[in-house]
Amino acid sequence: MSIHPSLRPSKGRGHRSVFKRFERIKMLSEKDKWKENESAFGLPKVKSVKIKVKKEKVEKAAAEGAAAPGAAGAAPAAGAAPAGGKPAAGGKPAAGAKPATPAKKEGK
Repeated sequence: MSIHPSLRPSKGRGHRSVFKRFERIKMLSEKDKWKENESAFGLPKVKSVKIKVKKEKVEKAAAEGAAAPGAAGAAPAAGAAPAGGKPAAGGKPAAGAKPATPAKKEGK
């Protein structure tokens, strides 16, 4: 019988709020709250700190990069693509850009 994916041990992934006894002893000994001659039973609770890493949004980076050269209210150059990244209707694609692939037809 196999283990459900949610119950599989995660290596380096996820946050654990419950620690094994040796992990709790290690944390307590680092904080000088447990000594070698004390019992390993009835240990106090150990608070686990969850670290959140904030990811920078791609939109912010793109907006900062576009706003840096030139004035804030300056109009785009005549051959420049609009902010959406797609050329205007009837416009030519940028030099070196890949042509659009045609849609696949469904067959029987």
